[in-house]
Amino acid sequence: MGIKRPASPDLKSWIDFLNCRKRAEEVLHIGLVGKYDLQDAYKSIRESLAHAGTYRGYKVQIHFINSEFITRENVAEQLSGMAGIVICPGFGQRGIDGKILAAEYTRTHDVPTFGICLGFQMMVIEFARNVLGYADANSSEMDETTPHNVIDMMAEQKHITQKGGTMRLGAYECALVKGTRTAKAYKGKMLINERHRHRYEFNNSYKDEFEKNGMKCAGINPAADLVEIMEVPALKWYIGTQFHPEYSSTVLHPHPLFLDFIAACI
Repeated sequence: MGIKRPASPDLKSWIDFLNCRKRAEEVLHIGLVGKYDLQDAYKSIRESLAHAGTYRGYKVQIHFINSEFITRENVAEQLSGMAGIVICPGFGQRGIDGKILAAEYTRTHDVPTFGICLGFQMMVIEFARNVLGYADANSSEMDETTPHNVIDMMAEQKHITQKGGTMRLGAYECALVKGTRTAKAYKGKMLINERHRHRYEFNNSYKDEFEKNGMKCAGINPAADLVEIMEVPALKWYIGTQFHPEYSSTVLHPHPLFLDFIAACI
């Protein structure tokens, strides 16, 4: 085909990764809080954590914690021994109460916490209920009648009835806020591109109130003014993303948020 073959393939980056993996001996325990017992549902997250751990010199041991069985009485026991917690994505009502309890426990006990998509939304709801004082705060996905819909359907989605068009899918830009922990994780890169798969968003009507009480917006979509990232700067690492960073994390290029999360857990 007229393509010149190189003398030998360049496998240096792959070999470096394997050497890091061999040297990593100390174990780091990370809890995944979700509702799907079939762990393939979280395969991309599990791999992203493992790759990030390798580059930080640790073997990540993942513990699945079923959010359906988390109660206020057992949450401390369920999350005990974990260096960090990931509150997993998903949809629907099942298991969300446990995710909210997990978010409350890790926030009040300063355990590094990474919320992804629905996990991010549960962190927002927990903060609204227990910090802002809106005991009935919820997502309109879960309760259409909630008076404090801190998570609401995106405006452009409200008129869509055909299922194929009900989600925000694909890559969208996100402008990071200078000085945030998130911006630090991205090493100064202020405009990022991340992949989405969701229909509900943070309700901007509550943004000022959240920020005044300690949960800061760390990233926003410049075209639609949608909040993509929230964090609590006073804590070690408490960050939620509406997008899915695991979708773009690879063996040779682990996602910067997973790398930073693992560093905080260590």
